[in-house]
Amino acid sequence: MNRKRIRLWDLPTRLFHWLLAAAVIAAIVSGQLGGNLMAWHGRIGLLIIGLLVFRLVWGVLGSTYARFAQFFPTPGRLGSYLRGEWRGEGHNPLGALSVFALLGLLTAQAVSGLFTNDDIAFTGPLFELVDKAASNRLTGLHHLLSKLLIGLVCLHVAVIVFYGHFRKQSLLKPMITGWKDDATGESARGGGPVALLIALAIGIGAAWGASGDWLPAPPPPTPAAETPDW
Repeated sequence: MNRKRIRLWDLPTRLFHWLLAAAVIAAIVSGQLGGNLMAWHGRIGLLIIGLLVFRLVWGVLGSTYARFAQFFPTPGRLGSYLRGEWRGEGHNPLGALSVFALLGLLTAQAVSGLFTNDDIAFTGPLFELVDKAASNRLTGLHHLLSKLLIGLVCLHVAVIVFYGHFRKQSLLKPMITGWKDDATGESARGGGPVALLIALAIGIGAAWGASGDWLPAPPPPTPAAETPDW
């Protein structure tokens, strides 16, 4: 086969990947430490929501290998990969399962965090939209998903190390440079400026919606009754 150097990952996909990785690490650390960092934990959660929504849109409008349709792990693709017959660029079918699992788990984690409370000082930005019992259930789910997320992130890193050490195939380099050497496919196409602006606008809008800034301001507290000065 004719092997060549191709453009694999576009710049928006690479920026999304590294921003999300940094945001997830920061969210895990701030959530574990708690205290005054919980305010930042909430802000990071809004960033993650914006990034996830951007990626969902970019998975439709982005360049070739960023599109979900290009690497969706259908049974046929998975079977072909397990038999050693799959040939392609970008995410292989097994890696695609990990990508979709991470995106799904992060979405559930971030959305549940919007309604959480810690019974002390922190509440999610959309806490007022649910009752306390529902918030408590979502808080419990948020804590459970955080453990699953840490496990899945560790598995994701282990797979990258495995491919680099045992298969001599670097998954990190193309995600840094955008280029892949010794490839058999064609360079990525599509995902131009208009598509990027649309994805950015929708992602920013989602983060703003999740922030709760559109909610009406709470009524002012009832003034304390004056005590007669006898």
